Amino acid sequence: MPAKKTLAKILSSETIYEGPVFGIRRDELIEPSGVRTIREVITHPGSVVVLPVLPDGRIVLIQQYRHAARRYLWELVAGRMDPGETPRQAAARELIEETGYRAKRFRIFLDVFPTPGFLEERMYILLAEGLTAGEAEPEEDEKIISRSYRRKELEQMIRRGKLRDAKSIAGILYYFRFLAARRRS
Repeated sequence: MPAKKTLAKILSSETIYEGPVFGIRRDELIEPSGVRTIREVITHPGSVVVLPVLPDGRIVLIQQYRHAARRYLWELVAGRMDPGETPRQAAARELIEETGYRAKRFRIFLDVFPTPGFLEERMYILLAEGLTAGEAEPEEDEKIISRSYRRKELEQMIRRGKLRDAKSIAGILYYFRFLAARRRS
């Protein structure tokens, strides 16, 4: 039986900032290696990413302005989880808000930490199937365009650097490699 791995021992923790989207916490700790240090962590309630697959196999992406990147990006539907929400509930809410689509089935296929060096966020990537079209209900500050793409188009977008959002690239490539392949076999 493998030895149990020890975790860091937190000596003190202080909230530096608490905003509507994230917070910043400063922890003084002893690392599992025994080193005493200070780590600043961005706190985040977690998020969902939705990979909506239409009956013909096309995948729905959205385009919106991302200020941190200073550009419009094509990406999968995504958003923060609200307090008390499950990943499936958050995925259903975000899918309707950003595209108007409703899904009969949601399935988590990836559970990742996008930037574990300093960000506490846990990201659930869900497959959405059994889609029916509806009217999008974007938040007031969201100006979103949605469009569906075939596998070949998405692969070209990734290869040519037109799709640059990491969570979307990871979700799409995982889907093509491990999930879509099973459907054909």
